[in-house]
Amino acid sequence: MPAQPDVPTSGKPAAAALSAPQKALRKLGLVRDIDLALHLPLRYEDETRIVRLSEAREGEVVQVEGTVSHNEVSFRPRRQLQVTLDDGSDTCTLRFFNFFPSQQKALAVGARIRVRGEIRGGFMGRTMMHPAFHTAGGELPDALTPVYPTSAQLPQAYLRKAVASGLKRADLSETLPPELLRGLKDVVRNVEGPLFTLRDALHYLHHPGPDVSMAALEDRSHPAWQRLKAEELLAQQLSQLTAKRERDALRAPPLATRPEGLHEQLLAALPFALTNAQRRVGHEIAQDLARPVPMHRLLQGDVGSGKTVVAALAAAIAIDSGWQCALMAPTEILAEQHFAKLIGWLEPLLSPLGKRVAWLTGSQKKKQRTEMLALIASGEAALVVGTHAVIQDQVQFQNLALAIIDEQHRFGVAQRLALRSKMGPVTGEGALRPERGGSGFASPHALHLEARSGDAKRTSEGGEPHLLMMTATPIPRTLAMSYYADLDVSTIDELPPGRTPIVTKVMADHRRDEVIARIGAQVAEGRQVYWVCPLIEESEALDLSNATQTHADLSAALPGELVGLLHSRMSSPEKKAVMELFKAGQMGVLVSTTVIEVGVDVPNASLMVIEHAERFGLSQLHQLRGRVGRGAAASACVLLYTPPDGGRLGETARERLKAMAETNDGFEIARRDLEIRGPGEFLGARQSGAAMLRFADLATDSHLLTWAREAAEQMLSQHPTAAERHIARWHGTKAEFLKA
Repeated sequence: MPAQPDVPTSGKPAAAALSAPQKALRKLGLVRDIDLALHLPLRYEDETRIVRLSEAREGEVVQVEGTVSHNEVSFRPRRQLQVTLDDGSDTCTLRFFNFFPSQQKALAVGARIRVRGEIRGGFMGRTMMHPAFHTAGGELPDALTPVYPTSAQLPQAYLRKAVASGLKRADLSETLPPELLRGLKDVVRNVEGPLFTLRDALHYLHHPGPDVSMAALEDRSHPAWQRLKAEELLAQQLSQLTAKRERDALRAPPLATRPEGLHEQLLAALPFALTNAQRRVGHEIAQDLARPVPMHRLLQGDVGSGKTVVAALAAAIAIDSGWQCALMAPTEILAEQHFAKLIGWLEPLLSPLGKRVAWLTGSQKKKQRTEMLALIASGEAALVVGTHAVIQDQVQFQNLALAIIDEQHRFGVAQRLALRSKMGPVTGEGALRPERGGSGFASPHALHLEARSGDAKRTSEGGEPHLLMMTATPIPRTLAMSYYADLDVSTIDELPPGRTPIVTKVMADHRRDEVIARIGAQVAEGRQVYWVCPLIEESEALDLSNATQTHADLSAALPGELVGLLHSRMSSPEKKAVMELFKAGQMGVLVSTTVIEVGVDVPNASLMVIEHAERFGLSQLHQLRGRVGRGAAASACVLLYTPPDGGRLGETARERLKAMAETNDGFEIARRDLEIRGPGEFLGARQSGAAMLRFADLATDSHLLTWAREAAEQMLSQHPTAAERHIARWHGTKAEFLKA
């Protein structure tokens, strides 16, 4: 723990011995000196000059110095302390609704004080509400006063001392070699004179001079900010590249495509031809699987582009080499959708080999679950499809070689690491070697797994499965270059033939009757309709229509038509029964919460209504829209929005709805989403909730990102010690999460 006024300097104090501010520091992640040095101000206060009251403008935050000429506690309209300050040019009333006797004493008549606050005008003259104040006198500071992000237990004065102390002691020596500094100088904008060092940049940003351009500080375009952002991006790229190289040093079973094997048999059995994009991506994955190092690939493709069949072909290669494959999906509905497709495609080919496709979820009956666990442990289950249940401790694979994770951003780091760790040793006498291969790769029960701090780190003697992650949320280029730099990315950029374009309409909620009439017309033609609600229950705070009420309204409006209801509080058998009726075409309308966001495939559904569309994220809206347009019929998506009382929708909501109406292209949607929301929508739990970029902005700093990508390769190859220091400075132990 860095030394503070009341923080022990020798070792780490016991948690019980920590003061409230010390605990608050730790909670903010401010443990090392460098953590404090990198804790930058939210804003600044100018205490470098005194302004005369007669020269202060209304609405301006100023610092004035004068003498207290009046002090009283009044009770109208509420209890308050009123103090009159006279600086010789004018007077100002200071109002305090919350005050202590000590403050009242410090503001006694005759006291000379220095006050800082916002000047307000009014009928009673100039006022300041709850201004900061202290006794007048002493030299004025020569730099702006920083205001830091903090918590209730951490006063600004304490935090300023802590940061100053950490900044003084932190090792801020140069880690970038001269050739990289020269390259950085060429790309940093607005630089005249020498490039800021990290030390100079941090000192400047903690205590900028009074003549600084506040705009350049606030929009982070100042050269000091650019040096900091370049260092941060370099640390991220180095971490990602290090993780990738560490993985390349590990071993995985090489899984070769066998002539006339399962892969070719599956291709021949499919009732449709693959698109060119599916063939290209399938070839990229097959090449990865054939190598003796773990594949770490992200398969991205728009809604309905055909990722599942590509995953099935990859699974066929693994199974044909005598190994097991696992596919994990975030919801039971999506997992069941995959299971149904994979059973249909693969089970006829696996049965002659004495193999099966297993199904594993948390809602299974004990007897069925026990049966599935036995199939997995014996190796008879060549492919295991399921939810989070796949990674539970009691699930023991005999020889897992390929892990497939769908909608990967919906899973946390620990969950992905847990699935990868399933390639660990199989205990007991029944562990079998792969049936085919002859690759010389050690049998799964000979593999050694070293678990440390929940991470799935392997020793050089060990191995891990190939990993294929899938997402229907396309990743914008700058995001792929930064947060996904450690992944190989395959893109299905072509939809299968026969998919009809979806017309998207944005409508205000007062036109609800028109929408219901449209639903009636669609149902009369034999089509099916989704109606999506954002909440399950009525909420006083949001006053939203709930799924139950909407279900009742639609049932009344469509007499004789079966209207279904689906939400997350229903049991799995109930959900399954509703979905079966809808898939079979016996149910015309399905009212649902977002549990149908991914994985539902009903080609006869031609209309999607999304209620309170303004409350959904852009990628979520795009995912929901993708549930229609899967058949030959013309399809539409209606975005119903409810403007706030007497007002317009917020800018972000308007931008989302506009983007949805203007394009069906998932990649364009992803680009706009990054502009509107930043990277959080795409990353989900990838970094275990810890944002890896605090300062850099992918929308404005792509020039620095390009430099960092090139510099990381060079630095890791030619200056490995400096690279290690740079990663440790910026990430500490957080770099472990990059391995997921």
